[in-house]
Amino acid sequence: MAPQHTVPDSALTGLREDLAGEVYVPGDPGYDTARTIHNGMIDRRPAVIAQCQTAEDVSNAVLFGRETELPIAVRGGGHSVAGTSVVDDGLVIDLRRMHAVVADPEHMTVRVEGGATMSHMDHASQPFHLATTGGRVSTTGVGGFTLGGGSGWLERKFGLACDNLLAAELITAEGKHVHTDAGENPELFWALHGGGGNFGVATSLTLRLYELPEMSIAMLFFMPESAPEVIRTFRDLAASAPDEAGGGVIYFPAPPEPFVPEHLVGELLCATLFTYAGPVAEVRELCAPLFALKPVIEVVTDIGYADLQCMIDDPPGLRNYWSAEYLREFPDAAVDLFCERAQKIPMPTATQHVLFMMGGALAAGPADYPIPWRSAPWAVHPFATWEDPADDERTRQWVRDVRADAEPWSTGAVYLNFIGSEGEERVVAGFGTENYRRLAAVKATYDPDNVFRFNHNITPAG
Repeated sequence: MAPQHTVPDSALTGLREDLAGEVYVPGDPGYDTARTIHNGMIDRRPAVIAQCQTAEDVSNAVLFGRETELPIAVRGGGHSVAGTSVVDDGLVIDLRRMHAVVADPEHMTVRVEGGATMSHMDHASQPFHLATTGGRVSTTGVGGFTLGGGSGWLERKFGLACDNLLAAELITAEGKHVHTDAGENPELFWALHGGGGNFGVATSLTLRLYELPEMSIAMLFFMPESAPEVIRTFRDLAASAPDEAGGGVIYFPAPPEPFVPEHLVGELLCATLFTYAGPVAEVRELCAPLFALKPVIEVVTDIGYADLQCMIDDPPGLRNYWSAEYLREFPDAAVDLFCERAQKIPMPTATQHVLFMMGGALAAGPADYPIPWRSAPWAVHPFATWEDPADDERTRQWVRDVRADAEPWSTGAVYLNFIGSEGEERVVAGFGTENYRRLAAVKATYDPDNVFRFNHNITPAG
């Protein structure tokens, strides 16, 4: 749509003068690139894009948006599947220029600016053989990921990303700087452990680091006819696996990678993946019952954590539609439905049908945080990606069908970073009813006018 909101030239001139970063409006060279996000289904045209370089820039941009009455969206990594990091006819506060990362091995912390991605953080920490729980894709923004909870390969060993949040710096809806940690503004600090970007623009986060001298993986590919037995075996192994082990099961069309035989490229395969915070010999031993089922492809290797994080990166620009259900159990009947639905993956697409193992430090983490899904032992995550708009409806319907299959075993709670816009009830389910009320009170304190509403939104109390 064409922008309808007219921004006075004097206000734009003032914003450009106030920002160390850049300002883009429709017609400017670079505007179309600046408004593009990861999900190719999202095609929105902001009135103004403020690419901020400093926390002061963010404050000035927020005040500009308030004064010009522009709706405000905040962009970090741009991976929101709902496209909430860009808004038609509004202001986008783009943090991508703010990507500095400082790893501190002496204090076992890492400080990341609001626009840093997983790749920035992981590569800064890896030289010291240190890491913290990050996402499963290197281009995901650390800020939105962490504030939304932060589920990743290391969560069974080190907990969720938000469990490791030590401090944050925010710019509020009034353009003010606020510091928060366990001792300063503690109610806001609690809210940032899963409450997302509802309370301000995070310009920096400080996270706890852990020693990670070795990382390894075992990814074994099987033909679909073997999948029910393979998945039951994986399920039973996961039940007694050490906390060092993470991973899951993934159905997807085999990619054209060097390790995939040519005759299998494009064929639907079922892969089991164990990530392991330790040596490859141990993950190989853990997987022995799976090797006995004769995989058609084996990828078993030591790998740097930063390299693991890049392993399943999907290219930007594809059409994306995701959802999730968190399960209290995964019995044989659920396995059978999971496998049956995999056979109906819309082809040809790059869609993935994912089952994540949970538990360990994730389940043992603070029960007080607004993360009711953390206790579930399993998560089903239909992750649909495709190119042709003609496939939109059948692919989205497949995702909805996966959810329907899983509902008999669902806890009802959901990790909001894994879903798009699915209505207010799902937002409440992401936090829990009582937590939502408490979050709404924090929202009323820091953003009573709901300026930061382009997210999984919490309505201010009162």
